[in-house]
Amino acid sequence: MTVAHPIAQAWLSTGGTGAQNYDEFADDAEITAIIAANPASALAVEMPHRAPDSVGRPFLDCLPDAVARLRAAKEDGHYAPAADVVVLYRITAPDGARAYGLWCMVDTDQISTSADEPGTVIRNEDVFIEKVRERVALAEATEHLLSPVLLLQTAHGDALHAALAQAVTDAGGPAVADVDPSGRTHEIWAVGAGTTRDRLLALAGGGELVVADGNHRSLAAQTAGYQRFLAVVTTPESVAIQPYNRLVSELPGPLEGLDLQPLTGPVGVPVTGGRVHLYTRDGAWSAALPRIEGASVVDNLDHALVERRLFAEAFELEPGDKRITYVGGDYPAEWLRGEVDAGRAELAVLIAPVTVDDFVAVNLARQKMPRKSTWFTPKARAGLVVAQLGEH
Repeated sequence: MTVAHPIAQAWLSTGGTGAQNYDEFADDAEITAIIAANPASALAVEMPHRAPDSVGRPFLDCLPDAVARLRAAKEDGHYAPAADVVVLYRITAPDGARAYGLWCMVDTDQISTSADEPGTVIRNEDVFIEKVRERVALAEATEHLLSPVLLLQTAHGDALHAALAQAVTDAGGPAVADVDPSGRTHEIWAVGAGTTRDRLLALAGGGELVVADGNHRSLAAQTAGYQRFLAVVTTPESVAIQPYNRLVSELPGPLEGLDLQPLTGPVGVPVTGGRVHLYTRDGAWSAALPRIEGASVVDNLDHALVERRLFAEAFELEPGDKRITYVGGDYPAEWLRGEVDAGRAELAVLIAPVTVDDFVAVNLARQKMPRKSTWFTPKARAGLVVAQLGEH
């Protein structure tokens, strides 16, 4: 049995629509600049309140603009229709490294968030419910899904990787090629009914799948009651986990009650876990966050300890406090230091990345990762493949 299915009505980009996902930005002004430079970008639909002429307006008030922009993009030929297909996906890094995935629809009722909840799609992080509400509202208004949930195939990863690579080799030229800000080239190929499609779906949707990116989008599909959600199923060989750091715009109090050791030289991400690096305009330190006696392995991960020991106990900050910005691995340590040096933040917290093996082990044990603790790369590009709702 497979939980992966063809996209009944897909819209494939013909160019110009590809974008980073809405939640990949540390600064909302970046989104506005991208939309201004390229109004056809999927961000103009996914983040309508960040469009240049809408900044300051509430998200819900801007949904009619999102609907109009998507309709115009389709009418202008920025998307081409394709029925009953899966879509091959290849991402090539500047150094030649290649990642593979399969765009498809996945059964929403297979999402499992705990050991006692049946299902083969494992969602693994806490979420911010306001973001979920926005994704539901956008999908209901546009009746389309523009960003996929990235799923990691844990049972047939090697076989799926080989099958996707061979299918791409056999497919000829891509439907579109799109280059992201990191220089990666994203290519897609539609595959219709036949033995290749069936085999890829069997490999992609057999065994357990772990949500690597898109926890909010998967919960939005559940909340909205959709039978299936748009996904890219990828392989362990295709991905890596980069650091997921934090910026604090305003400190409620001094750095007290922490085991701090001064750092000299350029402050970067710790090579291994156990300590985090803190950077302020007054200095930089390595901080040990005491483990919680008797707690689970997950609760003693560095990201969980930062949330509890640093934010909750030292600063009395809730995880969703607007003063905290979650900064993914596409932003290097020097960028975070620059935000502090420029006065746009008072503290940078640099945390060693979680390993892929630890991530998979935690999820297969049905434990939940701390929120915003895994920044998988490469990420699936929004706006390359769009799924029309009402067809599933």
